[in-house]
Amino acid sequence: MIDEKMAWQAVIRRDRSFDGKFVTGVLTTGIYCRPSCAARHPKRGNIRFFATPEQAEAAGLRACLRCMPKDVARDDAAVKAVINAIRIAEAAPKLDDLGRLTNYSPTHLQRIFKRETGLSPAAYSRALRSERMKDALEAGASVTDAIYDAGYGSASRFYEEKKMGMKASAWKNGGAGVAIHWANVKTSLGPMMVAATDKGVCCLSFNEGEQELRKRFPKADLQQGNIAFGKLLDDVVSQVEQPNRPHNIPLDVQGTAFQEAVWQELQKIPHGETRSYAEIAAAIGKPKAVRAVGSANGANNVAVLIPCHRVVRSDGTMGGYAYGLDIKERLLKKESGN
Repeated sequence: MIDEKMAWQAVIRRDRSFDGKFVTGVLTTGIYCRPSCAARHPKRGNIRFFATPEQAEAAGLRACLRCMPKDVARDDAAVKAVINAIRIAEAAPKLDDLGRLTNYSPTHLQRIFKRETGLSPAAYSRALRSERMKDALEAGASVTDAIYDAGYGSASRFYEEKKMGMKASAWKNGGAGVAIHWANVKTSLGPMMVAATDKGVCCLSFNEGEQELRKRFPKADLQQGNIAFGKLLDDVVSQVEQPNRPHNIPLDVQGTAFQEAVWQELQKIPHGETRSYAEIAAAIGKPKAVRAVGSANGANNVAVLIPCHRVVRSDGTMGGYAYGLDIKERLLKKESGN
């Protein structure tokens, strides 16, 4: 027997942990989907739950071509195989090789892997090596040893893949030697600080200044913004004041594989909409990691562009926000056009 109330809540959350446990039949369209299907939610009165795809097809429904509900077990096995291959490989496996391993086309494999983990296989591999690199440095390894212990084939390969304008030694020493340009600017939401390396924005915050930036990057070379930074700053201000517009502002952020999955999921939330911590956890395939999602939210250094303000409590209340609930509410109103 299917608990329909629980099933409906799983559909609303797009909870991947329920994939394979039942399918959702949409009577008005004649299709059935996984609980986590990314398509727009149908009205509750237009759906019926089935324990298996075969039951849904016996009722005259056909499988959704977007979420492929009959492939749940095969997809899970493929994702696990790819993760294992990445973990044991000395160098990042090529997507074509991973496709042959799983009997999926490279394009389809990339799509399902990103759907399940929030990252592409290549990004997952980079994040894993980055975590190993940090662990090795924190354990006291030399920079050179840490590079090779993390799985990089050479020091040059590490520097090619790094996400911040920092060498490995800078990671270990609080950003020493890294140039970060920054400025404070007035906005309709109050004073805003923007900071960037030569790769992109590494910090965006409200009602903060050099002292707070120094805490985030204690040994970086902080410099007042130059002409090139001024153009980036104008783009950031424009995006904050008109958040409904798409943007391609470069970001220079890094985190654990889990944090990056959360941050990517935040950027998928449409303007004017919100998600709960539980919904984010379910969307990245970690439904029990609600508190960890909250921690990843709090670890985000780039407000607005990585929109942690779009996350609310399960009961719909605002919850917390690093820069105050007033700014959070005003951001959401701006995005909804109010």
